[in-house]
Amino acid sequence: MYSSLRQVGRIVEEATPESFIFVTTKQDHPPKYEYVLVKSREVVAGEEREVDVLCQVTGVVSRSDAYSSRLDLESLERIHEAGIDDANLLCAARTLGYLAEEDGRKVVLMPRRAFFPGNPVYLAPDDFVREFFSYPGEEGIRIGSLVSRRNVDVYLSVNGFRRHVAVIAQTGAGKSYTVGVILEELLRLGATAVVIDPHADYVFLSRDRDMRRHEYSDRVLVFRNPNSTGRYDPSQMDNVHELTVKFSDLSAEDVARIAGIPEKWTNVRKAIRDALDKLRGRDYTIDDLLGELEKMSRGGGKEAAYASSAYNHLVKLRKFSVFGRYTTSVKDEILKPGHVSVLDLSGLNDASQDYIVSTVLEEIYRLRYSGEFRYPVFVVVEEAHRFVPSKASKRSTMSSEIINTIAAEGRKFGVFLILVTQRPSKIDADALSQCNSQIILRITNPSDQRAVAEASERLGEDLMRDLPGLNVGEAIIVGELTRVPVVVKVRRRFTREGGADIDLVAELRRAREELSLASRTYRGEDLLSEV
Repeated sequence: MYSSLRQVGRIVEEATPESFIFVTTKQDHPPKYEYVLVKSREVVAGEEREVDVLCQVTGVVSRSDAYSSRLDLESLERIHEAGIDDANLLCAARTLGYLAEEDGRKVVLMPRRAFFPGNPVYLAPDDFVREFFSYPGEEGIRIGSLVSRRNVDVYLSVNGFRRHVAVIAQTGAGKSYTVGVILEELLRLGATAVVIDPHADYVFLSRDRDMRRHEYSDRVLVFRNPNSTGRYDPSQMDNVHELTVKFSDLSAEDVARIAGIPEKWTNVRKAIRDALDKLRGRDYTIDDLLGELEKMSRGGGKEAAYASSAYNHLVKLRKFSVFGRYTTSVKDEILKPGHVSVLDLSGLNDASQDYIVSTVLEEIYRLRYSGEFRYPVFVVVEEAHRFVPSKASKRSTMSSEIINTIAAEGRKFGVFLILVTQRPSKIDADALSQCNSQIILRITNPSDQRAVAEASERLGEDLMRDLPGLNVGEAIIVGELTRVPVVVKVRRRFTREGGADIDLVAELRRAREELSLASRTYRGEDLLSEV
């Protein structure tokens, strides 16, 4: 109990255990998102006692009978000159709960009894608020601070990641930056993580903001295909390794799957197996396989027709840029205990990216399922809607099956997803719904808002209405990551961000300097005089 509390209002009208309205003052009213405290009598551990209940202001409204919309401006001016001020300030608040202990740990319980009109409302003390959003050192990830109180840090529960997490925001709202903060914290805790990175957003995790190496630099690995035409040169990165697949390591089933040949096309698949059998014992390429199929297609009969069909389907594999001298081992190279491995897929075509994601995730799942890799694995999938698209899109990918499998079963075997997307309406609804926690930054698209609402049972109408009004770097967090829903300002990263927008002013200045171009400010008369 807190003996010294500052009263900021009194409850009025109808109040329930979940929400209430209180009257406050013009000079000292709590702003939206601020935290207040009300008292209630609840049964705790079998006995009735007074508890401190944390509540959050969800709306602020001022109203007046004197300043009516029915009056004209002249009448309103006379009211103002007469010094009449009957403004009444109301705040709406929702209940977050009160803290109790169960089995030696803090839990949040909701009150069962209604609050009474006339009861005082107090500003919640910092220490009280801090209790709701803190965890012991090894159990918490510092994500940022409260939007309403920058001096109160907010921590996410590490155990909250067990049932998968979705990070959702429109472009430019700060989702990749937020994931970077999470990866920094996972590095601190010694976690093993694999990042699917289509745009090279995370390739500088081994560098601080000034591009200097930091204490965790050696535990960040970057895997990149030599044929990639990505946005950054490998010389700018640390610990860069090749990400390739040796074509002769693929089975006939792998080849057919990559080419999109249906399983029911048994005869076409048999033609591929027959061609591969003739190549066994040497390092062959896609061109070697196509050569064998071309020979078979000239033999006549049905077998020749099946070989020709296989050839026509496989010829597109020439465009795959992932095939190299050897196959990068997930077990021995990518999946290293206590390391974050970033798979830089930038510059590769969609089919190549899709194949890499499906292959790597299938092997990660197998290694954890079989127990060959003993540590839990966090898998971050950026641009998740590209790899596990919605059924409505009628677009199939090789990686969607394994992502859905991990979403449904991965937590049993210690594989935990962090799905990152700016288009929740384009991602598979089943995969998104398996993410029991959401970190949601600004979203203005109505269809994306609906998709988020359908996927999150804990995102109420009040929070949903707040999504378009969030500033860059502000997020609503709901689910098992936090004891109660919270609006945070994501903390500043200490690592370099790879996906930041280009500073056009600085880039144009640099171009002028390099090209020795004069910069001149034109006024209207200057332009007219030159015409």
